Amino acid sequence: MADGLVIEPMGEDFILWRCLHGGPLTKQSIEEWPTPDTMGWESRRAMNVPVLRQITKAYGACAILARDGDKVVGSLRFYPKALCSVGGGLCLQGAPSGPSDLLAAKGLPSQEQMADKALRVHCMATGSPFQADNPYQRKGIGSQMVRELIRWAARHGWDAIEAGAFEDLPILYEHAGGAGKRFWEKLGFRVVASERKPRREILGHLPAVMREQAVAQGLDPDIAEMYTMRLGKGEPGWAI
Repeated sequence: MADGLVIEPMGEDFILWRCLHGGPLTKQSIEEWPTPDTMGWESRRAMNVPVLRQITKAYGACAILARDGDKVVGSLRFYPKALCSVGGGLCLQGAPSGPSDLLAAKGLPSQEQMADKALRVHCMATGSPFQADNPYQRKGIGSQMVRELIRWAARHGWDAIEAGAFEDLPILYEHAGGAGKRFWEKLGFRVVASERKPRREILGHLPAVMREQAVAQGLDPDIAEMYTMRLGKGEPGWAI
């Protein structure tokens, strides 16, 4: 299935301002509310679209999309690492969070102003992470999007890409908008930092499942290991 997909940077012609939690999105369906407007959908669109477009203009792109026909079935969002440290919110999952005008108002630093010209992967999803039947998961789409990001970063003068990684538990792949340590290592990334964090702070709504999977792998049932992965210019895997 992954062989027939188009993997490309997100352009200004279609700003993916929603996550794929409800399933693949098109230019038409992105405007359809899956529930009554109790989650701030209108506010979310009004807040996210202008600043995502501004970030795209400033840096060239802030997402890699996987398209199956007219459907976006995969999304890898990324931002300059320097922008992530500015604050203002970057998650698209619900108002009032999101990359609001407050972020852009603080100023978008140019690439030349950045001491560390690195990109930071914010989240990644294929199909719908919340659906039991997800035909787009475990098909190599995530790897394809990362490889396209590496090529894009190399062409546009970036020196490195960083990503947060989990332990390799299925529940985290399915629900947390990210990938495990082994996923990134296979693509050439290496661990540059790690921290321990209570599992209840990662997926508070599914603590029992996460504990069970951790125990099955011989991991601490209560404390998770979180990793910062990095791939730099000149390292194996860069510009593949």
